Amino acid sequence: MSDFGGMEDLLQDFLTEAEDLLSDVDNKLVDLERSPDDRGLLNDIFRGFHTIKGGAGFLNAAELVTLCHLTESLFDKLRNGELVVTAEIMDVILSATAGVRGMFEQLHQGTQPNAADPALIDALKAVQSGEKAPVPAPAPAPAAPSAPVPAVAAAAGQGGEPNWEQLHAAVAGVPVPVAAAPAAAATAEAIVQNAMGRRAADRPGASAPTGRRDAERQRDTSIRVDTARLDQVLNLSGEIGLTKNRLNALRSDILNGRNDTETLHALDLAVSQLDLLVSDLQNAVMKTRMQPIGRLFQKYPRIARDLARSLGKDVELVLAGEETEIDKTMIEDLSDPIIHLIRNAVDHGVEDADERRAAGKPDKSEVRLEARQEGDHIVILVSDDGHGMNPEKLRAKAVQKGLISDEEANTMDERQSFNLIFLPGFSLAAKVSDVSGRGVGMDVVRTNIQKLNGSIDIRSMQGKGTTFIINLPLTLAILPVLLVKLGEQPFAVPLSMVREILPIDPMEVKEVGGRATMVVRGEVLPILPLSSLLGWEQECTPGYGVLMQMAELSFILAIDSFAGREDAVIKSLDDFRPKGVAGVTTLSNGQIVLILDMKELLSAAGDQRGVARAMLVKPAGAKRPRAEAPVVA
Repeated sequence: MSDFGGMEDLLQDFLTEAEDLLSDVDNKLVDLERSPDDRGLLNDIFRGFHTIKGGAGFLNAAELVTLCHLTESLFDKLRNGELVVTAEIMDVILSATAGVRGMFEQLHQGTQPNAADPALIDALKAVQSGEKAPVPAPAPAPAAPSAPVPAVAAAAGQGGEPNWEQLHAAVAGVPVPVAAAPAAAATAEAIVQNAMGRRAADRPGASAPTGRRDAERQRDTSIRVDTARLDQVLNLSGEIGLTKNRLNALRSDILNGRNDTETLHALDLAVSQLDLLVSDLQNAVMKTRMQPIGRLFQKYPRIARDLARSLGKDVELVLAGEETEIDKTMIEDLSDPIIHLIRNAVDHGVEDADERRAAGKPDKSEVRLEARQEGDHIVILVSDDGHGMNPEKLRAKAVQKGLISDEEANTMDERQSFNLIFLPGFSLAAKVSDVSGRGVGMDVVRTNIQKLNGSIDIRSMQGKGTTFIINLPLTLAILPVLLVKLGEQPFAVPLSMVREILPIDPMEVKEVGGRATMVVRGEVLPILPLSSLLGWEQECTPGYGVLMQMAELSFILAIDSFAGREDAVIKSLDDFRPKGVAGVTTLSNGQIVLILDMKELLSAAGDQRGVARAMLVKPAGAKRPRAEAPVVA
């Protein structure tokens, strides 16, 4: 039962506004620590707390008002010169903002906030009096439900043969029975923000198989849209309505026997205009989903500052490209991976002050978080100016942990060596701490990025630093795909994984270690028939291969033929999703096509380092199941 009967809408408006204000305050506090004499920052922070206090008073949130008032009074003394910004005072202030955020969580649950920690109240009063006060210990974070690290072979949906009636029902929007979704781990972000931010959780939470997280607070489905974009959508809708009327008039003329050249030409023009308007409307609607990535970035300076301080390092997080726009649905799913990469950079990437001085570097290290748009992709970079990664050390550690063999280590190039950090269980930490050392996290980062149809790559130079490069599509609503065929049955694979299409000459297929392989420009690549992945019996030798790249894995997907490229409008199958199926799309001819989840299909086939165990050519005379009822493994 809510404590805000009749005021729920006002409460949600307040929380939306107040959380943005508090995130802005956190960032300005980090800036203030670097520029303690900046009166403009002090005034901005004071106004932020004052605004939050005013809204809390309107909602009768007395305990929140009390905490904000004490913090506001401290800032009043700072801006009036009665006190000077010190690291100790900043710790108390940041504890207060964490307390305010914790009260926001209670408001989200529809309850009035409890009183702030008495130790925090005492610390705020003490520093205002000019006394030295220890930073109050953060309240213990709620225990997160244990969840396994998403293994490469984890199934993301129901296995077995798809029920085509259910698939069509899902596409048509007809509800179908659904099993309860598995619970997911609590996010690192929640743990970081619930405490003072001194220590983050050891790993980011893994998204549930369908991309949803089972958390206390529901996923934010609201979106802020510039009114100019809505006006554009409205104008285009009006023009489409006029064109529809014109087409209806022409239809009546044709049905009444008018089929002269002028009428047909007018029909052609009207159809062309409708096609153009619909394309413009689709683009305009897609833009309403786009949000500045700065709304995601603004939480990270505080996290980096608190972690660096707990580790005794001087680190500055530099943000760039905050105005870059990205699909709103991606922002929440990117939060945990970026948190982990920033924590990794602060903990492992940058050196402590003594080591930096010995290397001739400035005491202050820099971690950079940057976003930019490149064509139809968004690129996010997390880089540091630390000691970089040693490929030989990475290979030796992986061999020591039994993750790879000596033979595999000897054949790895630098890029493959860097990618070892994404293997489950891999860690270079000498001991387990609250921040790192258990060998979980980086594999989850890559898994979550791949769920967004993205990829992550690493560039590193010893003594210079490391850069993680994340490539993401502009939107998840439209996915460029390549249509491949087995017989007459088309399937769609993400175009981002496709390097090229090449013919398969049986004379060039060689058996290596019991696997069918082919040499492409000096690179020996395994061949994996799509029919084997789907559980179909191979009828004959496939005629084409799609050279695909997934992280460090390259392979040739053997197919019968292909039908070109499409920009697929994805229809998700959250209620009923067979293993290996990412969703469905409808072609221009009305045919429904499955969009394949290549990672799941490969996982079902076996370990990714030895995925292409299937032989290319099957026994002669083997028959394929009927095309309208494929079996997805």
